[in-house]
Amino acid sequence: MNAEPRRPVLRRCCACRRLADRREFWRVIRRADGDGLALDDGMGRSAYLCPDPACLEEARRRKRLQRALRCQVADSIISTLEQRLDGIAPAAAEAR
Repeated sequence: MNAEPRRPVLRRCCACRRLADRREFWRVIRRADGDGLALDDGMGRSAYLCPDPACLEEARRRKRLQRALRCQVADSIISTLEQRLDGIAPAAAEAR
C-alpha cells in the first residue's frame, strides 16, 4: 500500500481570482434542492471567496457572487459575511 500525500483541492476566489486550497476560502452555495443559498455547508453550485474585506467589497460591487452562482444573492448573505469579517479582525489584531 503506497500512502501518497494528498494533493490540495484548489479553488479560485470569485473576486480576486486567487487560486488556493479550498479550506482558505468561504464557500457560498446555491442549494441543489432549490432552497436558496447557504454558507459553507451543503450541496449545489458553489462560489468561493477570500475572507478579506477587499474581496468581499469587490464581490458586492461587481456582483461576482451573483454571476458565479447564476442567481440573486440576498443582502443578508453579504451582511453575514461582513459579520464574519468583524469576528476575524480582533483575532488578527491580537496575533500582531
